[in-house]
Amino acid sequence: MDRLTDFIRAHTVVIGDGAMGTMLQAAGLTTGGAPEAWNVARPDAVKGIYQGYVDAGSQIITTNTFGGTSYRLARENLESHVHEYNVAGARLAREVADAADHEVLVAGSMGPTGEIMEPLGTLTPEGARAAFAEQAAALAEGGVLHPDRHDVPDQTGVPGDVSGRQRAHGRYPASSAAAAQARNETLCRFGSGAGQPGRQ
Repeated sequence: MDRLTDFIRAHTVVIGDGAMGTMLQAAGLTTGGAPEAWNVARPDAVKGIYQGYVDAGSQIITTNTFGGTSYRLARENLESHVHEYNVAGARLAREVADAADHEVLVAGSMGPTGEIMEPLGTLTPEGARAAFAEQAAALAEGGVLHPDRHDVPDQTGVPGDVSGRQRAHGRYPASSAAAAQARNETLCRFGSGAGQPGRQ
């Protein structure tokens, strides 16, 4: 049994955190730019957001790394900072979690690449796997327990994401969520497991 599953089974209710983007905006982040850059440029602000959620009772906090793949960071010409931003975001969360007065798990936030998979777009499965593997490895180095994949646009993104996690860090707990598109093509959730997706 993995630690995440044990943790969930040991608690009748598990409290997560809330939005990161709106909290960053409240702290002064303007539109445009990469929020992940704040992990290095404004670490006190990011750490303060983590701390606020823990103080409110959160038992799982997610890192400020939603757009931390090379594809997303490339929009701001920051693709060379994947390792730096993801490690920093994870370490800040780890510091808050380790100092908390109750057990807190750290989940690594992994959002979509923002690219469209081939044949409709240019993103290849290999490219997606490599990008997610790079991000997952950095998050693991920073101390996350549990990568948490957000807002998967369609099922094609999930296997690449899970494969990338496995390539980076072997078997460890992960969770993913997929949302329906306008044509209602995809509506599924992927539950916790050791890198193995299962529809619920």
